[in-house]
Amino acid sequence: MSAGALRWLRWALLGGALAVCLMHASGLAPLRFLQQLDLAIDDARLRATVPGSKDTRIVIVDVDDASLARIGRWPWPRERLAALAEELFARQRAALVGFDMVFAESEAGDAALARALAGRPAVLGYFLADGAGAPRAGTLPAPLFAAGAGGAGGVTATRWSGYAASVATLAAAAPAAGFFNALPDVDGVVRSLPLLAEVDGGVRESLALAMLRRHAGAPAAVPVAGGIELRQGDQRLRIALDARGALRVPYRGAGGPRGGSFDYVSAADLLEGKLPPGALAGKLVLVGSSAAGVFDLRSTPVAAVYPGVEVHANVLSGLLDGRGPLAPDWSRGYEVAQLLMVAALLALLLPRLRPARAIGATLALALALVALDQWLYRAHGLALPLASALLLTALVYAGISGWGTVLEGARRRELARLFGTYVPPELVAQMARDPQRYGMQAENRVLTILFCDMRNFTRVSEALPPEELRALINRFFSAMTEEIRAHRGTLDKYIGDAIMAFWGAPVADADHALHAVQAALAMLGRMEGLNRELRERGLPEIGLGIGINTGLVCVGDMGSDIRRSYTVMGDAVNLASRVEALTRVYGVDVLVGEATREAIAARLPLIEVDRVRVKGKQQAVTLFTPPLQAHAAQPRYGEEVRLWNLALAAYRRQDAEQALTSLAVLRDEFGDSALSGLYRQLGERIARWPEHPEPPDWDGTRTFDSK
Repeated sequence: MSAGALRWLRWALLGGALAVCLMHASGLAPLRFLQQLDLAIDDARLRATVPGSKDTRIVIVDVDDASLARIGRWPWPRERLAALAEELFARQRAALVGFDMVFAESEAGDAALARALAGRPAVLGYFLADGAGAPRAGTLPAPLFAAGAGGAGGVTATRWSGYAASVATLAAAAPAAGFFNALPDVDGVVRSLPLLAEVDGGVRESLALAMLRRHAGAPAAVPVAGGIELRQGDQRLRIALDARGALRVPYRGAGGPRGGSFDYVSAADLLEGKLPPGALAGKLVLVGSSAAGVFDLRSTPVAAVYPGVEVHANVLSGLLDGRGPLAPDWSRGYEVAQLLMVAALLALLLPRLRPARAIGATLALALALVALDQWLYRAHGLALPLASALLLTALVYAGISGWGTVLEGARRRELARLFGTYVPPELVAQMARDPQRYGMQAENRVLTILFCDMRNFTRVSEALPPEELRALINRFFSAMTEEIRAHRGTLDKYIGDAIMAFWGAPVADADHALHAVQAALAMLGRMEGLNRELRERGLPEIGLGIGINTGLVCVGDMGSDIRRSYTVMGDAVNLASRVEALTRVYGVDVLVGEATREAIAARLPLIEVDRVRVKGKQQAVTLFTPPLQAHAAQPRYGEEVRLWNLALAAYRRQDAEQALTSLAVLRDEFGDSALSGLYRQLGERIARWPEHPEPPDWDGTRTFDSK
């Protein structure tokens, strides 16, 4: 490349990259991957600076798996919680107890729990909800201050329309309360907790803030610019918050009973009197659960599975110490200024440096940016954006190396060569228009996977000579592949007499689940023509078994040094294969997984088949089947589906009489239905109950121990 061309490339890349990064930084066109990169940088900063020490002021009383095994399943009756509260306040002399749980429904033991809480330093928990159907249950605590207090420069908070708070009896006994909602980021990771939230025109406090104020003697909370200030006499404590009224969680460590950040005490040990009196004297206690069955586990930057109650403990610990990183409201302006500074330095240096030295300068600039970011975080607790500045530097580095312009033509040809046998020609043409967006590298993506297996193949193969069998197989594969590609699917491979395909990659498809199911129905339609020819020749017909599932998979170029292919791997793929195998069990042509059904329910109604637990999976999945158009168009189709759903519901609650009654009507009135095999099979299962009853804790799920 000539010197003039290189200079042009430098300036063009610098200008284009700066424009893109400024659009992102200003919020005009935010880039998702940059947001995710900033989150990853934030997580790395946090993990590098966690104290790794224990805060002995705070104790977590854990309704753990051992407690559930010894005391009983959750939720516990209020009398038992009253006994736990009495133990904490009277015998253990805890300084303050916060409950990371909600008591939104009245129970017989409310009076006992109210007596245990009355006059004690207790803070109850509640949660907030939003949306048209948000609940409004229980009694909210008094707000800290009215919404909008503090003027235009005052604190801001998220707004909520619903809540589930403690019943009036408990709220009167322990009026201090705080919400325990989290604010997960786009990747589902909890990095921030709101300290303030607006409900019904008033600003309410979180559980951690309520505990801090109760412990400090209930100082007044006053809104100030960028946060709130706690005031009591001459004492002032300012808490800086972000634009959502939230605080970055100052995690101390990995979390959990063995994480070393806080002492954990099993709730069962307390109820059974195994702790000596006064063992928790003067402690700030949070009552919550780390048990999987209670569903209060979170994904955090320091651990993928983290007890929700410990998130609140970390916030309380940070508030007590005045510690915690902050993403200030001027972060966006800082990011823009940083980009302009980087662009100015590159514009000043690049014309004066040879390519090798220019590359070194850009790398040095990137290291300087990282060092500045670390200093601001460690010395001043500022969590500021860095990804866009690094991207700008990296883009210039790539441009100097000559990537982008040199390889674009080759990239177009490579895409056509690599993907031409996988995806329809029109999608290959779409990829070629923007080749930088597509590649064979592996990535995680939510896709829809389809497995199609030919039934009755053995009988047909025995009746045909090899050449005719080969021609039939080729026709079958060609017809099925045409429908897959016609519905934007990507052919993965042929496996014996089976086909594997997927939707949503390499070209993104927002309707990949719908297109996969539509392709399956079209494949069934194509089989009618093939079977008509087989019948005319006196040969057995061919059937199809199609299994479809949607989920997160790894997609890309995979294989060995000898042979590679563009394929998908992951649990969602395995489940799709298991679902296809179950079509033989249930006697239906197509079975669809629960995740696929959720993606298309509003556009293509499906019929529920069963809830199953397949080999290798602990979590149950509900299976559905799409009705053929001719079936769904029948006058009494709706009545048939209603009766079938009644039978399924009765079966799951082990009401044999009701289930058999519904099935009898189905057999009498819809005996020739495409679903008649389902009705017969369910009746046979129920008929075996007198001799082979389901276990007492049966959840209505059918378990398959083989593939």
